[in-house]
Parts: sequence; C-alpha cells; structure tokens
Amino acid sequence: MSADHATPNPSHTGQHTGHNTGQKTGQHTEQQHGLSEKGLKAGSVGLIGAVVIGISCIAPAYTLTAALGPTVAEVGVQLPAIFLVGFVPMLLVAFGYRELNNAMPDAGTSFTWASRAFGPWIGWMGGWGLIAATIIVLSNLAAVAVDFFYLMLAQIFGNPELADLTTNLPLNIATTLVFIALACWISYRGMETTKSVQYVLVGFQLLVLAWFSIAAFGHVANGTAFDATAISPDWFNPFAVGSFSAFAAGVSLSIFIYWGWDVTLTMNEETKNPEKTPGRAATITVLVIVIIYMTVALATLSYAGIGDTGLGAGNPENQGSIFAVLAGPVMGPFAILMSLAILSSSAASLQSTFVSPARTLLSMGHYRALPQKFGRISPTYKSPSYATIASAVAAAAFYVITRTTSENALWDTITALGMMICFYYGITALACVWFFRAEAFSGARAFFFKFLAPLLGGVILLVMFFKTAYDSMDPAYGSGSSIGGVGLVFILGMGVILLGVVLMLVMAKLRPEFFRGKVLTRGH
Repeated sequence: MSADHATPNPSHTGQHTGHNTGQKTGQHTEQQHGLSEKGLKAGSVGLIGAVVIGISCIAPAYTLTAALGPTVAEVGVQLPAIFLVGFVPMLLVAFGYRELNNAMPDAGTSFTWASRAFGPWIGWMGGWGLIAATIIVLSNLAAVAVDFFYLMLAQIFGNPELADLTTNLPLNIATTLVFIALACWISYRGMETTKSVQYVLVGFQLLVLAWFSIAAFGHVANGTAFDATAISPDWFNPFAVGSFSAFAAGVSLSIFIYWGWDVTLTMNEETKNPEKTPGRAATITVLVIVIIYMTVALATLSYAGIGDTGLGAGNPENQGSIFAVLAGPVMGPFAILMSLAILSSSAASLQSTFVSPARTLLSMGHYRALPQKFGRISPTYKSPSYATIASAVAAAAFYVITRTTSENALWDTITALGMMICFYYGITALACVWFFRAEAFSGARAFFFKFLAPLLGGVILLVMFFKTAYDSMDPAYGSGSSIGGVGLVFILGMGVILLGVVLMLVMAKLRPEFFRGKVLTRGH
C-alpha cells in the first residue's frame, strides 16, 4: 500500500468515541446510521479560521470585479436591492445547513445529508452537483489568477506587452497548471497550512476593498467623482426592476456571487466544536459578505453612476473587470494594489475551493459510493490525499480541454454553474426539511430553522434552477453559441448533470452496497 492509508471499512478506523456512552463527543459513530470519522485532523480550525476560509472561497474582490458590471447592465441602480434579494435564499439555506450540521457533522455535507434524508441515489447526485460545480470553478479561478498575474507584471515593470502574454495559449495553459498545482500542494498539506495562507490573502483583499470604497466616497464628497450619484432609497427596492426576466437574471448572478460559504461545513470534522462552529461560521460568512458587497456596490454606483459611456458602471466595455477601469481614477498611484487584491482573491479562492470537492470525494470514497482510494488520508497531514490530487487533475484536464477546444465552451460552462449551484443547494435545503419532518412543529425555533427557512430557500433555488435551464435553451444566453438551435449553456449544464447520472449508474454496478442503503441508512 502507498504511504497514504485507505479506510475500507468505517468500523475499523479505530477512532470512534462515545459508543453507547451518551456523552457528546462531536463525532458520530458507525452505530449512528453508518456515519463515522475519516481520520481528518480534528480541532485544527476555530470559528475565525472557518470564517476566513469561507470569505476566501467566495473571493469578494474577484467576484465583485466580474459581477458588478453585468448585474448593473441587468438591473441598473437596483444593484443593492438585487444583492439583498440574492442574499435571502443563501441565508435561509445556510440556516438549514446549520441544523443538518448540528445533527450530523460530516465532511460529506450535501452528499451525506441528502443520502440520510432521501436515500443513496439523490444523495449521490447532491454530491455530484457540488463536485462538478467546484471543479469547474477551480479551472476558472486559475485562469483569472493567471490573467491578473501577467497584468500585475505589466504594471510592476511598466510594460503593457507583458499583460498580453496571457493570450499566448501554450504559456497560458502552462501557467494555469502551475497555479492549480501550487493550490493543490497547499491544500494537501492540510487545514493548518490552508488557514495560514488564507489569513494573509483574505486580510489583504478586504483592506484594499475598504480603501477603494473610502476613496470613492471621498471623491463623491469632494466633487471629483466621474458621475456623482446620490444614494436613494429606490436603490434598495427590488420591485423597481424593469422586468421579471431582468430580475431573475440579476438574482441568478447574485446567487453566484454568494456561492462558496458552504466550505465552512465541509471542514466540520476538522473544526473545534464540530456541531456548532461550522454552522455559526456559515451564517457569519454570509452576513460579512453581504456587508462587503453592499459597501462596494454603493461606493461604485455613487462614484461612477450607471451610464454606458466612459467610467460608467453600465458601459459594456467595463463589464469584464470593473475595478481594472475604476482603480486608477479612484485610487490614483495605489491602483496596482487592486490588481494585487484581485490576484490574491482568485489565488486564495483557488486554494480554499479545493477543500469542498476533496472532502466530498473523501466521504464518497469512505462510504463506498466511489472507489475506496478516494477515502485515503495522508498520514502526515491528516488531509484527503487522493481526493485532493484527483480534484486538481480533473480541474486541470477540464481547463485544458475546454480552452483548446473552444473558449466559448469554457465561459458557457461557467455561466451554467448557476444551474448546478441551485441544484445541489436546493437538494440539501429540502433534505433538511424532510430529515427533521418529525420535529418540525415541536416549537417555534424548530419550525423556522428546520422547516420554514430551508423550505423557502430550497424552493427559491430550485425555481431558479428550472428558470435558468429554460432561459439557457435560447442560443442568445451566454456566448451565443448553440448546437442544433439549442443554447450551449443549457447543453453544458444539463450535460454535466447527465454525466453524473451515468457515473452514478456505473458506481451502482460496482459499489452496490452503498446504493442498497447498507452503508448510510435513511432516518430522521
């Protein structure tokens, strides 16, 4: 056997505690419906560390520079309203995740919880949704980090031609693979190393975003803003958006910008007080992010307005990266800090995003829903060894294939991410409702947190899933590419989900014990 060790039978790990003692250990044993420890390093992350990794995974600096322009194009000055509307289902779903984690702290999160609530088939697809979405976004994060890496070199050396190196396909691919390999290496070394790297990268990007916001409001106050626009209560009114299609498109974008907070739950077997800390971290992460987003959105709209010329936030030429356009006028000679912040944001998110797919794959291997080698743990770092490397290889392969085949395919798959996010978040939220159905009406707290909040959040996200799927059948959705008159975004989004169904059927033949409900039993 290799240096890594597999855990072919959860009952033989020798790490279970609290058998029939009734004491609260924070870990669940095999007697509890098959849930068991995987050998991860327990107690290595506290509340602050979990929140920092959650913020890192969302990547506020990178997400804002990419999302502000397109969202303004859809909803204009109602940008803050749409950010708040997108925040609501995220918070409702986060409450459901917290309750599931309190009852079953397990690194498999969506996979494990949906398996316990709905059975192995829906559970497997919930896990696949998370894995597919995170591996696709890993390739995108690496690509963005590479773009800003060469932009940073151009700014440091005062040579604009260096920024164009990212368009050199062989060099771009080689640099992207190096970024993925570095992120994989840090993640492989476990949560202690991950946490140390994230404190620096997250702290820096939040400092720069605060600097940008204060400087923008300063320009507005001094009368030196590009298109000074007074903040109005109407900005916070979602009903002022022109049409339901624009509203839905805006909400879909805002759901994407909050995505990633659930990484705090996948670390639950490695946190201090695993039944409480991850759920609290998820709620705090979502609240901190909405404050950051609202502050930067208000600063941007106040400074630049929503005009479609010059520095206006509605200018189509500014939509690729709003901060690349506004950083110079707003921050002056310190504009390079914004490029560094976006580079650190995408690099930090690239690294922290590895946490989710690696631990979901680990759990699927551990519970025999995938080959057992996915359940291997590094004896040195107590991290998912095989699963982390497998995630990196999959992300690298996805990037190379899509980038060399069609750049439209790469970006349309990113657009299709919204469907996969709504898919697995929705399944998990409804798993909470079903799992706790027997106690949902036992009191006001149980009714709200275990029934009403996750039900509303799950329904909203599944409605968004079907609405996005329907809209994306139009070839005009995304890059405008189509096959047989059907939009490429729809084909890619549904294609990834159907690939999961095919793999699930193959695994059902190879790993029948999981799919017969013998490993993770349904219960409430």
